[in-house]
Amino acid sequence: MQVTLKAEELKNKLGFINHAVSNKQQLPILLNILLEAEDHKLIISSTDLEIGIQIELKAEVKQTGKITVPAKTFSELINSLPADTLTIESDGSNCVVKTNKTKSVFATMSANEFPRLFEERGVLLASINAEELKKELNAVVFSASIDIARPSLSGVYVEQEENGFLLVATDGYRLSLKHFSAGKDDKFNLLEGKSNMIVPARAFKEALAIKEETGTIDLYVSLTHNQIIFEQGSTILISRLIEADFPNYEKIIPVDFSVVASFDREEMLKAVRICSIFARDIANVIKFSLQTNKIVVSAGENIVEVDSKIKGEENEIAFNSRYLLDALSNLPSDNINFEMTGPLNPGVFKTADDASYLHLIMPIKVQE
Repeated sequence: MQVTLKAEELKNKLGFINHAVSNKQQLPILLNILLEAEDHKLIISSTDLEIGIQIELKAEVKQTGKITVPAKTFSELINSLPADTLTIESDGSNCVVKTNKTKSVFATMSANEFPRLFEERGVLLASINAEELKKELNAVVFSASIDIARPSLSGVYVEQEENGFLLVATDGYRLSLKHFSAGKDDKFNLLEGKSNMIVPARAFKEALAIKEETGTIDLYVSLTHNQIIFEQGSTILISRLIEADFPNYEKIIPVDFSVVASFDREEMLKAVRICSIFARDIANVIKFSLQTNKIVVSAGENIVEVDSKIKGEENEIAFNSRYLLDALSNLPSDNINFEMTGPLNPGVFKTADDASYLHLIMPIKVQE
């Protein structure tokens, strides 16, 4: 193998490639990345068996071939090199990286030991505007659980609709729901025999981190291999689908309310941030008191008033401060409607200009 390319272009891609490098010492091959030289390009792959990443770079290929190199050491070297042209070559047992003034040698492992990331792309599920998809995902994915002991809650429920998707994520204490509709240039294909799936939240989070100039993300699903593939430009992200039953989320969404409050998201976020400082000493509890023309946000004796339009009866409710901060940081609008029916029922946050989205937080019972 012998390939020449620009060091700067390689540097720009290695950061994302390393997101899928494993830290499991018991599987040494997963500590490596795979380098493949073919047809005027260098293909770089990494996987931790949960997700896989593959990126293509334009390169001058004098000899095709493939090798694996230690991801950490290789990345540290490339990031230390000047913005120059570099050559990567291998005779099968060692990898040599050369520039005009440097030469570095890596021990390699057989490329045949590296897991294959995917057998097929599968069915093209959708071609979506990347910016719009990432905006909508940001407003949902943060609600998924980080506890892998409950697999279904560590993913985002995706259900195909007539012209888009329903996205739902919950960790049992909060829930985000979004009906994502296709734009005029988006393309959707209905899967035969399967209208829903659970995609690992981590896969969506990594998809949000893809940096490509191409403005479209293609989503492929392989039911045969139980995989979802995100492809944007020269970057491919692969993940297994979660095989589990998603909870019946509909039964916890209130169908009516006794009071609705409208407020500015940024103003409320600042109020919650102030109160969260003091909430640390009282189990992270923050209380909302809905009063005439205002919401009093409090943590113990510390209060901040937020201007609000109130319709309905005065009421109060308490939440975990972290859940409030997460919600207010990710809601996709500055004009928020907050709905509630009482201190023991979920509080629902909606965007005033988008009926397709809601975020729900379970309350905390406060002893008076």
